[in-house]
Amino acid sequence: MPQNPDYPELEEARSHWRWQPPAGCLAGKVILVTGAGDGIGSSASRTFASYGADVVLLGRTRSKLEAVFDWIVANTSTDPVIVPCDLAHLAQPNADALANSIMDHYQRLDGLLHNASALGPRLPIAHYPVHTWNEVFTVNVTSALLLTQSVQPLLERGDHPSVIFTSSSVGRAGRAYWGAYAASKFAVEGLMETFADETEAAGFRVNSLNPGGTRTPMRRAAYPSEDPQSVPPPENHMDLYVYLLSEYSRGVTGQRLDARTWAGPPNPA
Repeated sequence: MPQNPDYPELEEARSHWRWQPPAGCLAGKVILVTGAGDGIGSSASRTFASYGADVVLLGRTRSKLEAVFDWIVANTSTDPVIVPCDLAHLAQPNADALANSIMDHYQRLDGLLHNASALGPRLPIAHYPVHTWNEVFTVNVTSALLLTQSVQPLLERGDHPSVIFTSSSVGRAGRAYWGAYAASKFAVEGLMETFADETEAAGFRVNSLNPGGTRTPMRRAAYPSEDPQSVPPPENHMDLYVYLLSEYSRGVTGQRLDARTWAGPPNPA
């Protein structure tokens, strides 16, 4: 088990994990993480690197990405790269350029975590601004489609590649005032299921993961009066993320997983 004294939140979370990933279980894997500069994306990127993965850090704010990059370089022997990118303005040429850069540097991609999301305002449908609706869908759905299309040839070069789409409880059961965020997460679930069915014969693993209430900046924006200590930190869920990106989840595809109710793998290592 890798130990990172400079990441106490992860060390604390390990004692509560439902599965203990073997050290180095992601060694040699190349994983692209969107929204890598903050919240779940930052935690996932550092955790994946701790287990040996080379992480492509994609996010909107360079300074946040640099902080994650610096931590990975200081605490692991992996080879991370930074990709500043605002998914609200992602176009096909940009996505293709990213895929070409990954090809030049790593020659393949083994995992893709679609983590970045836009929350949008908490408003009733009757008053939801259409331009904001479109912006949320661009980040949460369309950019995920563009990235997936562009990097699919790279994933095909990997061994049983894994793609994780980030869902939400309001993307599985609609709830008042969640507007474009809820509707876009329903769309993400549909995108996941369609892509999973298309690629299962090729050995892809494509799943959605609902992290549930988690101590992140987005959670604070959605629930400003909530005590942050009342919800778990993202590190508590990282056993499931590592599992889905490791060889131990081979054959697991097309599933809607929930981080807060997951009981661990059926056949623990």
